[in-house]
Amino acid sequence: MKKTLLVGATPDPSRYAYLAAKMFSERGVDFVPIGIKQGEVFGREIVDLRSKPEIEGIDTITLYIGPAHQEEWIDYLVGLQPKRIIFNPGTENPTFFAQAKEAGIEVLPACTLVMLSTRQY
Repeated sequence: MKKTLLVGATPDPSRYAYLAAKMFSERGVDFVPIGIKQGEVFGREIVDLRSKPEIEGIDTITLYIGPAHQEEWIDYLVGLQPKRIIFNPGTENPTFFAQAKEAGIEVLPACTLVMLSTRQY
């Protein structure tokens, strides 16, 4: 399966981003957890989003940060040239949608957890 960038990763088991990491791990999805929280999820160190690291081969970005915290990361995330960005509930952002679409990236307002559960991922 192609590589997914999980934006907003956290080691906090009460968060949806953690549940997504768990499901990715259980289903063998290649993923890179990235966020501002330190720690690891399912044996993978959370990459510091603030460093805006170059990560190649990203097929999908799944967002777990709300619109109020997205602005400084939009150019960086679009610049990674994923094929699609999944805007999970509460992360929808018309400005980000438009910029991604303009760059030729598919925009999906959807729930990664539901997509994984129903084998639509």
